[in-house]
Amino acid sequence: MILTLVPDIAGVPAGQWDALSARAGLYLSHRWLAAQQHDPTARVHYALVHDEGRLVAAAPLYVVGTEPNDLYRVHEVVPGREPARTVLAGARRGYVNAPLLHPRLAPPLRREALGRLVGAARSLAEAEGARPWWLYVTDAAAAELADACGTAPVRLNEEARIPLPGAAFEDYLAGLPRARRTCVRRERRAFAEAGYELRTLRLSECADEAGALAARLQERHGHPIDPAFMAALLRDQAEGMADTGIVLAAYAEGRMAAFSLFYLHADTVWLRSTGYDYDRLRDAHEYFNLGYYLPIEYAYAHGATAIHLGMESLRAKTLRGGVTSALWAVEAGAPADAPAGPAPAPAQAATGPDPSSAG
Repeated sequence: MILTLVPDIAGVPAGQWDALSARAGLYLSHRWLAAQQHDPTARVHYALVHDEGRLVAAAPLYVVGTEPNDLYRVHEVVPGREPARTVLAGARRGYVNAPLLHPRLAPPLRREALGRLVGAARSLAEAEGARPWWLYVTDAAAAELADACGTAPVRLNEEARIPLPGAAFEDYLAGLPRARRTCVRRERRAFAEAGYELRTLRLSECADEAGALAARLQERHGHPIDPAFMAALLRDQAEGMADTGIVLAAYAEGRMAAFSLFYLHADTVWLRSTGYDYDRLRDAHEYFNLGYYLPIEYAYAHGATAIHLGMESLRAKTLRGGVTSALWAVEAGAPADAPAGPAPAPAQAATGPDPSSAG
């Protein structure tokens, strides 16, 4: 196997990358990572592992300069850690992470490929005077990654997703307890009777309005942020994601009162953000309708089989059918008596043919 590092994901064909990331979700997809890679707070390298010319494993490696999100500062989320320079392996945004490995790799090759990714993270961290970490690793990947790193995983949080059986919203409702079905119907009825004008928009059409409401939400939760800055982030996201984000918005008197932003990726709707003008809300369960029920309707209409809701407010999510799973931190630092890992090969060896027959 050959390990290479490249500085731009544009150098990796999207089909090859997404053959590895399909099961890992939106935040490790080629398009999402391409949209994030010019963030000035970190420098990124992409570790690629090829076997006989085929891409079989990959991971972004971020050399963090300044981290604006305290939930991605290792010393803020892992007990007993002091502030230190960090290399973050895998996804740096979205709170979902896993090493990318081709699903048809035989077990010995899978272990070898994962070892090369871990070695790349260690080598880069050593060169940068940093510590390498994987944050928000999924429950399914944590044990395998921790074994490759030789370190114990640390539980950080939980995430939730709602599986969507059948073909329509009533099939989702049928899976809930009777009392909860009654509650959902009552919340939906109150929202319908509130008289909002509902619009389905592209993010580029409403980034300024949505940014202002998202800033209001952040301020309400103790994280003041400039609405203009938030709007600029959403405009950049719209551009970087080829305007594939869907905004469901409730308007009152011609002005946006609440919205949710999500992406349809593979077979899942990924809820990305919400926002509210609290002075214009009508006490009509806006959060549950825009953050759960309307995206669920959209998911059914477009053949999705789940909605990913992320962390926080887990009780509200589980009461509405959410299934939770743990998220972990794994330190990739080499033990004192272990080598840092193999040196990467020249970057020009990074691309190869379609990997569909890998393994």
